[in-house]
Amino acid sequence: MWRGSLLVELREIFATVIAVAAALALAGAASAARGKGVYTVGNYPVDARAKNAVAAKKKALAEGQKAAFRSLLKRVVPVTAYDRLKRLSSLNSSRFFEGVSVRSERNSRTRYIASLDFSFRPDSVRYVLRREGIPFVEEQAPELIMIPVVRDAQGAIETGRASRVWTNTWKDLDLEHTLTPIDLQRLNPQIHPDSLKRLDEGRGAAQRILAGEYKSPRVIVAIADLEPSTKRIIVTLAGVDAVGPINIKRRYRVFDGDTAYTMELAAVVGLGVLEGRWKAIKSGSGSSFSGQLVALQAQYTSLAEWNEMRRQLLEMPGVVDLRIDAQSARGANLSLRYPGGAEELASALYSRGLTLKSAGGVLILHSR
Repeated sequence: MWRGSLLVELREIFATVIAVAAALALAGAASAARGKGVYTVGNYPVDARAKNAVAAKKKALAEGQKAAFRSLLKRVVPVTAYDRLKRLSSLNSSRFFEGVSVRSERNSRTRYIASLDFSFRPDSVRYVLRREGIPFVEEQAPELIMIPVVRDAQGAIETGRASRVWTNTWKDLDLEHTLTPIDLQRLNPQIHPDSLKRLDEGRGAAQRILAGEYKSPRVIVAIADLEPSTKRIIVTLAGVDAVGPINIKRRYRVFDGDTAYTMELAAVVGLGVLEGRWKAIKSGSGSSFSGQLVALQAQYTSLAEWNEMRRQLLEMPGVVDLRIDAQSARGANLSLRYPGGAEELASALYSRGLTLKSAGGVLILHSR
């Protein structure tokens, strides 16, 4: 009787141990898998020439592997620690190389062109970064929806060649393995130009419209405004990503009429901005990256004056997450983030012809 009950108890203990071990194994596998995706640099372009096709391919693979490894390090390391990557300049990328797969390729007798996926061993990369004391982020953010949009000089939505180029430029990036995975989608017909204008201006209501139409809290519109007269493209990333509201505007000069090249540069920079925001939060440097929250009240005498004030704020380096909470014919309540807070913001605004002063505990912005 006693022996039988002991056997039952031992079986129960054994079953519990097996269950716990299995759970730990699954947890370990899940933990390892979470960061594995970012250690592949996908859709990487290579192009090399040599005396014959075989030599050209060998050269392209070798050069591509080295360049892809450098891209991987910059992907996972916060920008504030880029200077520490100099310690790794002598590393042989082959020590970390896991494999390569071909997405597309073509060659001639002396040239090899391809789009490749280079994979690197996560444990080896983690080891050397930890050994050198270099911080890194390997956790991917929740996927966000991005809608590439092109507007002409009159503000109308462009659906021709420029729109296709802008969309394809984003498609050509590695949107799967990036730290901030992106699902590219078309502009919903229900989203009118006025909604894009309000989003561009940082109004929260437009963000809510996007979230409702796309059934996701994380939606960003990548707006490329064409300015043929100035030979520039103004790119705005506006909406909400995994970090929070975003409204960042950059100007790019179009050289030699090569709009496609300029759009490619803008998309690469844009993806870097999104990854940078995520790395800053996950590495614990989010406050310095995003800046301090500043709530203020703009005062103006005309719509033209208000438009100029808003333009200055949107284009000022360091200003992020600009949100307009209320607006009337003579004033607007808004908030933004800026490194150093209100004091540094006031100093930067003064050089742009704007004054920020405290009155009755409220920060008032007006033209000088």
